[in-house]
Amino acid sequence: MKLQKILFVISAVFLLVSSAVVVAAGDFDWTRDFNSRAGADPSGFRARLATRFNIGDAQITAVLSNVGRPADAYMVLRLGEMSGRPTDYVIERYKSGKGKGWGVLAQSLGIKPGSKEFHALKRGNDIYDGKDKGKSKDKGKCKDKNKSKSKGRD
Repeated sequence: MKLQKILFVISAVFLLVSSAVVVAAGDFDWTRDFNSRAGADPSGFRARLATRFNIGDAQITAVLSNVGRPADAYMVLRLGEMSGRPTDYVIERYKSGKGKGWGVLAQSLGIKPGSKEFHALKRGNDIYDGKDKGKSKDKGKCKDKNKSKSKGRD
């Protein structure tokens, strides 16, 4: 009888822990698609990182060599941007807290759960999603009608 109770408790604990892991992973499930897209076009991915974060190839190489997946590189750069911390500092925190999750890392960098920044991280990235998160809606459109009409006539 005691053995059955122990097994039941162990099973219940395992079920609760695994459910929590699945829910936590769901918060950042966009990373799977991100990794697939980046893996299909590595040079395009590097170009997107360079453009999005305004960094050079040397810094991209440094970040990619210190993380496991392309989405990890994006998250390290994004968390550095959001927290105002240098990339090296974020990588150090990433390595020391590996396996604890992005939410824990974000919180350790001062990004509070429930904040606008934290929700932006959970929603996804701004490299592959095609949405202009926080950017001008008329990005790429010319406001001066004369300039837009003359464009391409040269």
